[in-house]
Order: sequence, then structure tokens, then C-alpha cells
Amino acid sequence: MLSLLPQLIVSGAIMGSVYGLVAVGLGLIWGVMDVINFAHGEFLMLSMYSAYWMHSLFRIDPLFSWPIETAIIFLLGYLTYKVIIKRVVDAPGLTALLATFGWSLVLRNMAQFLWSANYRYLPETILSNKRLLIGPLVIGLPQLAAAIGSILMTLAVFYFLSRTRMGRAIQATSLDRDAAQLMGIDADRVYAFTFGLGGACVGVAGALLSTFFPVYPESGALYSTLAFVIVALGGFGNISGALQAGVIMGLAEALGGFYLGTQFKYTVVFLIYLLVMQVRPKGLFGW
Repeated sequence: MLSLLPQLIVSGAIMGSVYGLVAVGLGLIWGVMDVINFAHGEFLMLSMYSAYWMHSLFRIDPLFSWPIETAIIFLLGYLTYKVIIKRVVDAPGLTALLATFGWSLVLRNMAQFLWSANYRYLPETILSNKRLLIGPLVIGLPQLAAAIGSILMTLAVFYFLSRTRMGRAIQATSLDRDAAQLMGIDADRVYAFTFGLGGACVGVAGALLSTFFPVYPESGALYSTLAFVIVALGGFGNISGALQAGVIMGLAEALGGFYLGTQFKYTVVFLIYLLVMQVRPKGLFGW
């Protein structure tokens, strides 16, 4: 069984990178606006459907259509803020959270109404059934492409936030919105862009996941749940922490699922989360 350990570590790290990107998008919105986007998983699901239909109708492989899905989900996030969240972002209590929860139900049921609850699989893609062999390791190329794309997108978000004017405005608004507005920053514009950027993260993840994961209306629910855990584990607003926590969760899922049984793989994930929260309530990489 120990001979399979390297394979499990590689597989867990690959999926963990994708989990990390999904968590980066959720954590960005949560950290800047203090709003938990319960529709985050549905954004990912719609990206997967977009990739599916782009391939089925226009024969564009997700490896090339991902910028289209990213733009679509960015726009969806932007409009979600403008139409729904803007009106409740400063409301007391759980108003904003319940608004995103309601929006998630609308999107999920709309997908089920339009496309049924059936599982859909992409037909032959460029990377389908292709594998990379490195000694005893077998790495599926669709999964590897998803991991590489997730890491690159995470680095792009980090660069954007630290090196661009809008990125610095997002950071300033997250620290103190009133002070940022006094400095001339349009907080409403920043919030709308942040919601769009959070959506763009799952736009990339969803497009790449569609090459090896079934597409159906509930497909984003698991990733959304894991993203909540990863954001808390990595530290709120910490992008590199979200990626590292995603890899940790991916490893826990792979190792726990193999050595304890697949029925316990998510038990291990949530147990690690609970234990860490007892010791470091701000997460492993929070401050």
C-alpha cells in the first residue's frame, strides 16, 4: 500500500490546486465585502455547462474556450452584485447571505429546468484519455491541465491585486472602505469588480473541470462546500494561503479516501478543519 503513496500525493495535490482556485474566488469576495457568496458553486456549475455547450455546439475544446467561460462568469458575478448584492451589502444581519443563497437556488433550478438533472460528459476532447507516465506515476493530462491552469490563474490574481491600480484599490477597500472612499476610490465599482473577479476564478476552474468531471446542476455544490472550509483553513483574504490549504485538503481527501475508504474521505477533510480551528481560529496562514 505504501507503494501507492507517491501516486496518491500527486493526485491529491493536483485536485487540491483546483480546490484552491475555487477557494480564492470565494475568499476574495468574502474578504473584501464581508459577504459569503452561496451561489459560488452555481457559478462554477454554469461555467462547466458553458464549456460543455461550446464543445458540443461549436466544437471548441475547453482548453481553448476557457477565456469565454471566464468572461461569462465574470459578467455574471458583476451583474449579480449590481442587481442583487448592491441593495443588501450594508443590510443588517444575514440579509446578504440569504440573498446569495436564494440566488444559488434560482440558478440551480434554472439549470435543471433548461438542461435536466442528467449527467453530461464531454465527448472526445484534445486531452481525453491521455496520460503522462513518470516512472511509476500515472497522471491524467486533463487533471494536470486543470491543476496548471488553476495555479496560473491564482498567480494572475495575486499579481493583479499587488501590481495594478484596481488591485490596490481592492486591497484598500477591504481594509477600510470609508478611508478608501475619502481617498477617491469608488467602493461600489470595486465591489462589482471584485464579485466579477471571484466569478472569473470559478470560470477558469469550471471550464477545466468539465474535461473530466460530469456536468449536472448539482456539480458545483461539493466544490462550494470545500471552498468554505479551505478559505477558513487558509486564512481569510490570504490568496497563497487558500492555494496551500486547497492542496492540503486535496491530499487529505486522496489519502483518507484510499486508506480509510471512500466513504470517509470528506470526514478526514472536515476533521482536519475542525482540529486546526481549535488551535488557530484564523487559519493556518491567517494573521
